[in-house]
Amino acid sequence: MSSGNSRGPTIAVLGLGEAGGAIARDLAAAGAVVRGYDPAVPAPEGIIDTGGEAEAATGADLVLSINSAHAAAGALTAGAGGLAGGVVWADLNTASPGLKRKLGATAREHGIRFADVAIIAPVPGRGLRTPMLASGGGAADVSAILGPLGASVEVLRGEPGLAAGKKLLRSVFFKGLAAAVVEALEAARSAGCEQWLRENIVAELTAADESTVDRLVSGTYRHAARRAAEMGAAADMLTELEVPPLIAAASRDLLERLAAENRT
Repeated sequence: MSSGNSRGPTIAVLGLGEAGGAIARDLAAAGAVVRGYDPAVPAPEGIIDTGGEAEAATGADLVLSINSAHAAAGALTAGAGGLAGGVVWADLNTASPGLKRKLGATAREHGIRFADVAIIAPVPGRGLRTPMLASGGGAADVSAILGPLGASVEVLRGEPGLAAGKKLLRSVFFKGLAAAVVEALEAARSAGCEQWLRENIVAELTAADESTVDRLVSGTYRHAARRAAEMGAAADMLTELEVPPLIAAASRDLLERLAAENRT
């Protein structure tokens, strides 16, 4: 394992924004030699600043690409020239499973081992200790390198895209829930009862347990037609309150589809 000063593994971090910068700082603090590159952000103290992806990747045991989905392919192509045999390229960007599979194929074409790594919680406040999922041929190596430095990486048996898919499925629930709360409170503010609804939401979330999911799912299927009408009325009310009913209308549409399926 490479080590520029015998402290630990050499890790390249591509992307030094909020997430990448926090992870890079924690890696350096844990004893890794960190080589960083970001065209828009200077390297934090303790990180070796480099002039490009290939330069950052030179001599690295592991490359962490933490920039953005639209930059992921370009970063991999640009960084491939600096990689030696045995190095693992880990893509930590939030992207579709399809893109992760394409990145894995590109890595294979360059003789690079690849890992699809999904960050499954906000990085601020957690840094390197943010829970991660990893899939693909290089997943176990990512865990072996980052684990001793303080990271929590769950290795999934499967190809690139598996980790990304699980993260995004969770996002459908969690980000969808957040969007529903925001829309409901915005409408309640317009209706003059925001605090009442906020307290109601807190009470419902606090009381949730394992049975809550079963109740939500079974009730939605069983009462789809009635609830579709209810959410249609809710969408009309939000329009009257001059709040775009994006989540309410989407809920109505989903319930109408389920109701139609129930009738067939």
